[in-house]
Parts: sequence; C-alpha cells; structure tokens
Amino acid sequence: MSRSPLITRHGLDDVLAWCPEGPVSVREFLADALAFAAQLPAQGQLINLCEDRYRFAVGFAAGLLRGKTSLQPSSQAPHSLRQVAEDYPGSVCLVDATAAPADLPALAVPARAGQGGPLPEAVPLIDDAQVAAILFTSGSTGRPQPHRKHWGRLVRNGQAEAAALGLLERPCSLVGTVPVQHSYGFESTLLLALHGGCRFWSGKPFYPQDIADALAAVPAPRMLVTTPFHLGNWLAAALPSVPLERVLSATAPLAEGLARQAEAASGAQVHEIYGSTESSALASRRTVDGVPWTLMQQVALRIEADVATASGGHVEGEVPLADVLEPLPDGRFVLHGRIADLVNIAGKRTSLAYLNQQLAGLPGVVDAAFYLPDGADDAPGITRLAAFAVAPQHSAAQLMALLRERLDPIFLPRPLVLLPGLPRNATGKLTREALGALYRREVLHERA
Repeated sequence: MSRSPLITRHGLDDVLAWCPEGPVSVREFLADALAFAAQLPAQGQLINLCEDRYRFAVGFAAGLLRGKTSLQPSSQAPHSLRQVAEDYPGSVCLVDATAAPADLPALAVPARAGQGGPLPEAVPLIDDAQVAAILFTSGSTGRPQPHRKHWGRLVRNGQAEAAALGLLERPCSLVGTVPVQHSYGFESTLLLALHGGCRFWSGKPFYPQDIADALAAVPAPRMLVTTPFHLGNWLAAALPSVPLERVLSATAPLAEGLARQAEAASGAQVHEIYGSTESSALASRRTVDGVPWTLMQQVALRIEADVATASGGHVEGEVPLADVLEPLPDGRFVLHGRIADLVNIAGKRTSLAYLNQQLAGLPGVVDAAFYLPDGADDAPGITRLAAFAVAPQHSAAQLMALLRERLDPIFLPRPLVLLPGLPRNATGKLTREALGALYRREVLHERA
C-alpha cells in the first residue's frame, strides 16, 4: 500500500492559509483537522458545502484522516443536494454555519477547531488508493453524475499544475473567486496549496472591491484564480490594486484582448488552464503567447476519429474529452471548442466559442453569448442562431453593424437581444440550460 503526505512542499511552521484573523501555519491547520476529525460521525460521507475555503480545507482533511470522502456537488440547489444525499445514504453536510440547505443533517466546521490543543509534530500519510473526493457534473439525465478522485492522483494533480505554472520555483498566495467545490477551484486553490507550496486566502471574493481587498490581505507574490467574467468585471472597475505575479483563468475561453488588458493593468502574466471535472486539469498556456496549449507532465492525448482521450499522470484512467482538439507536431495542441458547440450552416463551420469571442470582443460589450436552440431549423437547411448581450451604450442595430464586420453573414444572430445581465452561475459559466430558459423567455415568448 502506497501512501502520500497530506501536505508536501511545506514545513510544519510555514504558512498554509490566510484568514481575516491572520495566518495559519501547517502545524495549526493539522491541529484543526485532527480536532474536527474526532467530531465526525462514524458512518457516512461528507457533503462539503463550506464556502469559506479554510473551513472547507479543514473538513476535507478531517475526512481524509477518518477515511471519508468529500462529496462536492456542482450545485447547492436543494433538489441537487437531496439527490446526492439519496445516492450516498448517511452522509452529513459540512457547512460554515449551523443550518444546511434541503433540511439535511449538518455539522458546522469551526473556524479553529484545534486552537489551544496539542500541535502535531508530523504530517499524516494518506492511502493513495483512498477515494478522497467525488466531484459531480449535472449529467444528461439531470441527476448529479459522480467522478471519483483518488488521493494519490490528487497529489500528482497539485504537483503537475504547480510545475506547469512555474509555482514550484516561486509559490504564490492564492486568491480565488471560484467555489472550492468546483474542480477548477478545488485544484487551483486547495491542491496548489497542499502540494504546490502555495498559500490560500480563506474567502471567496466576488465583487471587484472584495477582490482588491482580498489581494491586499495576502503577501506577495500573489496569484488571482478567477474566470473571464470575474476578471472582466474587476478590470472594468479600475480599482487600485497591489502587484500581482500571476492571473489564472478557466471555465470559459479568455479573449486575448482581455488577457492583454489584464497584463497591462496588473503587471501579471495571465495563464489559462484547460481541463474538465472528468479529466481534471490537463494543459495550460499564457494567453498572449498564442493559441496552442501545453500538456501537464506525464499527461498524454490520443486522438482517433476526431475523438480525444486523456490519460497518464494524475488523470483517472482514460477519459474521453468533449472538445475538438488538433494535435501539433511539437506535442502541443489547439482547442477548437466543444463538440456539442460546433455549428454547421450551409456547409460553413464555426463554433459557439468563436462566435462568443467575436461578440464579447466588441467595444462596449460587457457580456455576451450565442445560443443554438434545439430544433433550430425553421425550414429545411435553415439554422437560426440567437445571441444575448449586455451593452449599455449600444442598440441591437449598432451591435449587428459591428458584428457584420467580423462574421460571415450566415452566422449573424437572429435575433440579438440586449439584456441588463446574463444568468451566470457561481463559477462564471453560462449553462445551456440557463441560456435555453433565457431564449424561451426573451425570444419565443415575444414571438408568441
């Protein structure tokens, strides 16, 4: 049986986390995890709903110490949580406060469970074969679909991402705007701290001023772990900011123009992570250096009949990918978008990702998305695209005029709907379900 430490690349007295009350050392974190582990029920798994990143980490580590699995739903909607609880009987919710959604059994994670108690003298070892976490995607059935992550793979995941981003040589203080339950937030804040030598901020800032305050609360060098949506809002606010070493983005394509703006404003290098909940992080790139992606250490791609499969390194088995990838002779690859997002109209092909970048890149556009409705053929051979945009200074006609300079007329949206905001979720994503509801309300209802 092989085992790996709970934490690597840190000494016991090194800082692991920053909380509003001050720094927390590795030794203090372990004391908190050990103390909370003693409070966990004997049976059942842990549905870790803590929004505070430090409390989440304590609950996660306590579960590992007791041989329990961290269940991390992609949605905290009561219906989704009940489904997870049904699939894992006897589970208890870990929460910041005392109440849990959906009237499920709950246990509050204390801010400092081990304070005043004995301090550990060694880092515990965890069985590499232990299922440390189960992350969920919505799935085609509407029921949360589980994706198991074994401890040994998670250790290699954190180390591989840290190496890809140059963090092993220069670890950063991490401030994340994304939920830690989500695969991107889990890997790029918690795992980078546990196994990449970094430190993390306990909060989850959302608004630009909150992001600026969180960055100011941690020491240099700093890395902001965020999304294109959060990054765009933060830059638009033009708030004073402390120097940044890195900006990391994922969950949606990052426009090169926004990356250049971010580098100019912050002095940081802007990098992107490519991966999925199923595969974990697979590759990275510095956005302004061009479109190719570089695979993380020991990760391999196999592409057959336009279907890409990832394996090796920290990847759990062989994982088919939902994207169209083009391999390059030097081992890198080009991402052409999701297979489901490809658009073929009258023999001409593009992707929703490309169309979104063109619309979102127009001057004055704050947020935007194209949508291809189900059954979008109004007549044989005719496909209708719709688009939604947030552009307070423009009319729909003005935006259409600008789009005509960028897009083939066959890909112009009919209609283009202006809105005060788009229904993004906590990770900054616009789900197809949310866009479908928007289309039914704003387009079909108006036509009725």
